[in-house]
Amino acid sequence: MIATQAMIAGHMSPKDEAEAADILREAHDTRTPLSVFGGNTRAGIGRTVEVQSSISSSNISGIVDYEPAEMVMIAKAGTPLSEIEEALAKGRQRMIFEPMDHRALLGSKGTPTVGAIAAGNISGPRRFVAGAARDSLLGARFVNGRGEVIKTGGRVMKNVTGLDLVKLMAGSWGTLGLLTEVTFKVVPLVETETTLVVHGQSAEQAAGAMAMAMATSNEVSGAAHVPAALSSSLEGFDCAVTCLRLEGFENSVALRAQNLKALLGGTGEISLLESEASQKLWLAIRDCQPFADGTDDPVWRISTAPMNGHTIAAAFPDADAYFDWQGGLVWMRMKGDPKAEELRDRLAQLGGHATLVRASSDVRKSVPAFHPQEEAVAALSARIKAQFDPQNILNKGRML
Repeated sequence: MIATQAMIAGHMSPKDEAEAADILREAHDTRTPLSVFGGNTRAGIGRTVEVQSSISSSNISGIVDYEPAEMVMIAKAGTPLSEIEEALAKGRQRMIFEPMDHRALLGSKGTPTVGAIAAGNISGPRRFVAGAARDSLLGARFVNGRGEVIKTGGRVMKNVTGLDLVKLMAGSWGTLGLLTEVTFKVVPLVETETTLVVHGQSAEQAAGAMAMAMATSNEVSGAAHVPAALSSSLEGFDCAVTCLRLEGFENSVALRAQNLKALLGGTGEISLLESEASQKLWLAIRDCQPFADGTDDPVWRISTAPMNGHTIAAAFPDADAYFDWQGGLVWMRMKGDPKAEELRDRLAQLGGHATLVRASSDVRKSVPAFHPQEEAVAALSARIKAQFDPQNILNKGRML
């Protein structure tokens, strides 16, 4: 098939990789900027990009290969996450990085797709012990900004020299190419889970309690703190809660919960949430339910050292914040002014980076959504972008 100028006007959803390559090749030749996405559930993240044409992988869909015994799945990029999860559940398996669903926070529609999760490196509460989405990716196929189809990686983890293109595509947010297929490893479902909840701690006390729990051999797979001001967004709570998740075989989980309860018994009242209630709690934490308020008040996703999270939040007393990843991930909602410069100056002192996940269109036009890169890293990123997308047509300016 030969692309035409008319093909790159408006929204395009190619039916396969070959058609996507034709469209991107024509866009390259005519220097036509394209907005690149999957199910369009995260269009509100990043700098507002004013372009007339877009391309989606949503019709490049379907599970290509899945054998539970191999613990690997290959799926086309536009495959809905719900379809992936349904197939994995039948095989008694799951994605270990439990990707976040941004729809409630951003007020967006659409359908989360596996390719978009890979492109955004979208991860959840288990990230701090199990790795991010990129750590589960084994291979990928994509079409770059020249319209070239590239295959990278395979079905097994292996050492590489030079650029690891699989990892490079994870977190590139469609600026290097349109993903058309991903290969990722999966893990068995756990038998059960329990969450130990410590009531009434301050953010600083919670940081100490979470650090204490993580220093043990009890294999905590989730560690979060939600202050009293936000706890009403979590069903069944009206005070500050520090949450520690345990997963695995039932007898092991019960023993580890008993150990943690004894360890933390002097730090506050403790309750236990069993399997279904525990799952519901962590979905709310994962999907930023405390800030899913239907507004466009600025929301920051801040990554820092676990013991610095509460210090950063304390520097902005007018903001609301809660903590995941043992305090290393801070979700912060500002009132009106995003205070980007002040926040990033603070992070320059303490270490870390901040991404503006939600804001009004006007704020997104003026405030860099992604944390500014160091000079050497920015120069390397620019060279990579020039190789993959020499005409700078893919999600132009989104990551500035």
